[in-house]
Amino acid sequence: IVPLGTHLHTQKKNISPLLPPNGSLLPFPSFRSPHTAMSSVAVEPLLRYHRRTEVSGLRKVANPCCSSSSLNCSRQKLFHRGKCKLRVRRRSTAPFVIRASSSSSSSSSSTALAETFESSGDVFFRHSFPVTQTEKVEGKIFVRVDQENGKGNWHLTVGCSLPGKWILHWGVSYVNDIGSEWDQPPKHMRPSGSVPVKNYAIETPLKKPSGDDPFYEVKIDIDPKSAIAAINFVLKDEETGAWYQHKGRDFKVPLVDYLLEDGTVFGSNSFVIWPGPFFSNILLKPETDSTREPDDVKREDQKVEGIYEEQPITKHIAIENSVTVSVRKCPETSKNILYLETDLPEVVVHWGVCRDDAKNWETPPGPHPPETVIFKEKALRTLLQPKEDGRGCSGLFTLEEGLAGFLFVLKLNDNTWLKCKGNDFYVPLSNSSILHSESGQEHFKDAAASVKALDQNQGSDTAFTNEIIKEIRNLVSGISSDNSRKVKTKEAQESILQEIEKLAAEAYSIFRSSIPTFKEEVVLEEELEQAPPKKSSGTGSGYEIVLQGFNWESHKSGRWYMELKEKAEDIASLGFTVVWLPPPTESVSPEGYMPKDLYNLNSRYGNIYELKELVGKLHELGIKVLGDAVLNHRCAQYQNQNGIWNIFGGRLNWDDRAVVSFIQGRGNKSSGDNFHAAPNIDHSQDFVRKDIKGWMRWLREEIGYDGWRLDFVRGFWGGYVKDYMDATSPYFAVGEYWDSLSYTYGEMDHNQDAHRQRIIDWINATSGSAGAFDVTTKGVLHAALERCEYWRLADEKGKPPGVVGWWPSRAVTFVENHDTGSTQGHWRFPGGKEMQGYAYILTHPGTPAVFFDHVYSSNYRSEIAALLAFRNRHKLHCRSIVQISKAARDVYAAIIDEKVAVKIGPGHFEPPNGPRKWSPALEGRDYKIWESS
Repeated sequence: IVPLGTHLHTQKKNISPLLPPNGSLLPFPSFRSPHTAMSSVAVEPLLRYHRRTEVSGLRKVANPCCSSSSLNCSRQKLFHRGKCKLRVRRRSTAPFVIRASSSSSSSSSSTALAETFESSGDVFFRHSFPVTQTEKVEGKIFVRVDQENGKGNWHLTVGCSLPGKWILHWGVSYVNDIGSEWDQPPKHMRPSGSVPVKNYAIETPLKKPSGDDPFYEVKIDIDPKSAIAAINFVLKDEETGAWYQHKGRDFKVPLVDYLLEDGTVFGSNSFVIWPGPFFSNILLKPETDSTREPDDVKREDQKVEGIYEEQPITKHIAIENSVTVSVRKCPETSKNILYLETDLPEVVVHWGVCRDDAKNWETPPGPHPPETVIFKEKALRTLLQPKEDGRGCSGLFTLEEGLAGFLFVLKLNDNTWLKCKGNDFYVPLSNSSILHSESGQEHFKDAAASVKALDQNQGSDTAFTNEIIKEIRNLVSGISSDNSRKVKTKEAQESILQEIEKLAAEAYSIFRSSIPTFKEEVVLEEELEQAPPKKSSGTGSGYEIVLQGFNWESHKSGRWYMELKEKAEDIASLGFTVVWLPPPTESVSPEGYMPKDLYNLNSRYGNIYELKELVGKLHELGIKVLGDAVLNHRCAQYQNQNGIWNIFGGRLNWDDRAVVSFIQGRGNKSSGDNFHAAPNIDHSQDFVRKDIKGWMRWLREEIGYDGWRLDFVRGFWGGYVKDYMDATSPYFAVGEYWDSLSYTYGEMDHNQDAHRQRIIDWINATSGSAGAFDVTTKGVLHAALERCEYWRLADEKGKPPGVVGWWPSRAVTFVENHDTGSTQGHWRFPGGKEMQGYAYILTHPGTPAVFFDHVYSSNYRSEIAALLAFRNRHKLHCRSIVQISKAARDVYAAIIDEKVAVKIGPGHFEPPNGPRKWSPALEGRDYKIWESS
């Protein structure tokens, strides 16, 4: 079996993309708790096993936080199909120390009180909350091709050792087929229970051959005389909707002579099975004449006696538990007595109380239950006591009068918490609170708890902002004192400036953003607190020079990856440090910007193996690689019940919940602008973000991308981008935030602050984890050069007028790209003036990006090469300091880092000689550059 298939399933004809739906974030409840903030992802139940369950053929995985829905290939010896069993238990927590506070109750008195409590008739509140944990288990998929009793009748058998509703989604390829599409097999090949899918595949359920057999399997008859070249399949779990493939690609069983690199099967229609990179256990018996040399033995003379291979498979199953809370009023003291019990074996309750509907946490006065400690003066932690029957644990809480509610979350271990629908559990302690809860939010109906690994530790917005301001002041004072002492190096000062930028971005986003965040407040052990994970700066080293490695026509050759690989050494010699590659996924449009099956990396630019070759070659030359990620929209493969194309296929087989509500999607409203050519993805959905992060991590690991160019980021909130950047830790990232500049009666305004502010706002929403293309600077250059109005290149404060004038380390400057130029020409740079544009961006701060056509399809190559060498030689970078010397009608001039002078425009300028002596370095049509000596 060779993993050369390219789609999960594709049709013979292209399907037009559906009109895009639109949507937005739903407001989250404004509960405030003293835990640290964290983003929460809901975990939906996959399989439900109550208490303890015997499962055959499984192996429990120790780390519950890892997730996998694809196969990790590992070669195995022939598997002996004996029975293996696993007892799946509820996970007990890792031991940790917790100190008991003084309490007037003992364990025995607590037990007696619990019995009295349960028998009491004055309980005014009782509710059971279901909570779900997920366990990761491992099993095996096996594939076997064998002959029935040596009679010449062959069978393909596919099996799985994990329990579930397994479906084999399969099809065939015929001899002389072109491409990677599937066909339905002939009817005589289809096992009983098979159901056709459209006109390109069959779905067949796997069944147990016998009650004691640990495997679920299906057997397919193979006709040696047919014209079928290969059988393609993936395995689908009906219970979870997950697809299992071989490293994200289809399994393929070739039945003819050989396969080409693109995965298409060719050869004679003779029935011969050949070993490939997937199969290791193939027994070949040569049938040769003894007089022939070994080298003369042909593949046609070998026959397969049998094939067997295994692949590991992982799956998440759900473990159901519950938490029951009862409350009664003590007639003697009028205090509230709360009894909390759960069938979890060991758990810590992190709890507090609130006095009104704002649900602000407080620590109540004692007495407190046994094994209770105070956490940061804001909450309490109580280790629940085991029940006498050993079935779970419980605790009693005595609470004073006048409280509105009891708030809690459950801590299983240092990284695992159980919550209620992403929020704190809330128990009303008064009749008014109960009525309000039931009528207003139905808070206790169908509650589901989600498991979340903790990843950060923050306080309230106000406290956090004050800390940021304090840090900025300390850093600035450090620079000031440093200037007086002249001690630290320039590199150290630049490092401090970078830290200030990051802190300012975080503070700014708190004040500026009006969109609700997805942070839930949870806590870490104080003694186990760790520094937050290192965030991506979005700027790399600051010395990057980007080459856009394609244009709008590059797909037409069908082998663009290989053509670019041939140019790799030339690209490195020119001084480029980063190459931006085109979108890698299967796409309705050949250019790649209408993606379909995200895990299918066979595109018009080449196949996945050629892409990996190209990336590997660039890495050998020290060049970083950006993947073009189209996250805003995706083309569907099926119609929903209303005939709208918003049901997706492939490994990420989302339904219309993944589509914003603009046109009959079942998602939320869009958090950005609508893209009208394809379904817009609803990034507010937890499962969507989880899948996108998994896909991007897979691209980083499998392909080797170092960072991202993000397409059409106007379509969704920048906070989601931060989530994706934190999940993938890119070396460099840049978003395409392209909208119209400000005009009055058709003439561009001099003041473009509003335009660049929108780009800055988006960068801030990402917390500075990604930069953005400086569309403002491009627009101003257009007007200045076209109309000979070079005064436009200085804003009202004498600074550069684009993003590069406000936040240069996040500005990616450019003259042209595949949209604005190439054969599209949506916003072409003024003709004949491109080199003035490059003289500007390659000497100024920001990260410059050079268009492929200007290097390889124009007369500008030698001039651009000289500018690249000049920038690298003088170590100009994204934070270089600009001093504008002149901005007049016919000339613009500036001095950069006190060592480079540049002028563009037909007017005259010479840098003044004084302590520095200036000498000409580069010169071209209407531009000139000097260097100081």
